[in-house]
Amino acid sequence: LAPGTPLAETDAVMRSVQAAAANLPAVRSSFAVAGTGNRLDANPDEGGENWGEVHLALSSSAGRTEDEVVARLRSDLERIPGLQYKFAKPTLFTFNTPIEVEIAGYDLDRLRTTGNMLAAELRSRSRFADVKSSMEVGHPELQIVFDRERAASLGLSVYEIADRVVGNVRGNVATRYSWNDRKIDVLVRSRERDRNSVSSVRNLLVNTESERPITLADVATVTEVVGPSEIRRQSQQRVALVTANLTGGDLGSAINEIESIIASMPTPSGTTITMTGQSQEMSKSFRSLILALLLAVFLVYLVMASQFESLIHPFVIFFSIPLASIGAVVALWLTGSSISVVVFIGLILLAGIVVNNAIVLVDLINKLREQGAAKRDAIIQSGKSRLRPILMTTLTTTLGLIPLALSFGEGQEIRAPMAITVIGGLLVSTLLTLIVIPVVYDILDRKEIVVASVSVDSEVSE
Repeated sequence: LAPGTPLAETDAVMRSVQAAAANLPAVRSSFAVAGTGNRLDANPDEGGENWGEVHLALSSSAGRTEDEVVARLRSDLERIPGLQYKFAKPTLFTFNTPIEVEIAGYDLDRLRTTGNMLAAELRSRSRFADVKSSMEVGHPELQIVFDRERAASLGLSVYEIADRVVGNVRGNVATRYSWNDRKIDVLVRSRERDRNSVSSVRNLLVNTESERPITLADVATVTEVVGPSEIRRQSQQRVALVTANLTGGDLGSAINEIESIIASMPTPSGTTITMTGQSQEMSKSFRSLILALLLAVFLVYLVMASQFESLIHPFVIFFSIPLASIGAVVALWLTGSSISVVVFIGLILLAGIVVNNAIVLVDLINKLREQGAAKRDAIIQSGKSRLRPILMTTLTTTLGLIPLALSFGEGQEIRAPMAITVIGGLLVSTLLTLIVIPVVYDILDRKEIVVASVSVDSEVSE
């Protein structure tokens, strides 16, 4: 709610929001919190008497109605004047907001202007919701500007005056009272009527020990302004943070859209804009998973090269991996799934699974050639002999993954993309392996295999 909203009004609003959420059939339980801490010690982003949150637990069968619940609640919250809200839920591997844009610089006015401009652009797009800028909403505060020369002429130091003002307004813990194994702070500060207005603060005495009283207004200028709710710093630079959630679509296309918005915006000198949050973590995860995929392929190649005692045959077998990637991409496109960390994990699994069919095919070709068969005859014979085992292993693996790909309920967005990737890659790789691998083997393998034979005449003479 607006800064300065009393706790009682915040509590009433949170009760109405909780009641509206409880009426939804998909909501199993809920609890609300109104206000945390006070203005001086609360979290500036999520704290104070004007802040609250509602936690909802959905029923296990509400996996596909989650978006409907959010849409209903968003329409109810829009009717509350002056309310700012955002929806959040735990995400795989991270709890950050999907969209986070950091605007770094020194000038707070430029940061506020740029942040508000970007937030307004995001609000105009239907893809983004719960847009918030950390510099957008401030808190009313009293700014005290000391006249150091005036204070020095009166025999006062600035830090002593500041400590006296803090002690009168916020108070100091004089002692602690023990009661039933509890320690209760005894706070000493000025009476409420002596500190609840600007004029009262101006009239605070800053030299109570002296015979000649001096008020704060004599050595400082006290003004009421609206200051920033928080000042974030990153690498010793002031940072404004713009956050948003997604109403639909994948994170990658949303990042591309935001980058185009940033490119078209005028950026003040000394200000830089970078993408953070889940987008930054996604980029790091993709880079690490690509490295893991390349390492897996390299290790599989080493194992096959040592077993076949050849560098050509493992290379032939590796043609099944790009064939599997074709099937994985087609399967993701048909099901409307986007590329994610789970999809990359499925690709790493495919790198170790799809080579099995090519291994048994190439191994039989080599054995038949060692027994004296010609290369073309060995390729044809191995294809006939290994067709049934290859189809059986592919079908058993595919049928075992189908329940995972069709899973519903909680966690289905994690399990399904990995199973879809493996199923699509395995099916297409199996069909193309029976055609492509024999052709590639016939083209690349030019080595003549010498059939081992024993001379009968030499044995008789011995």
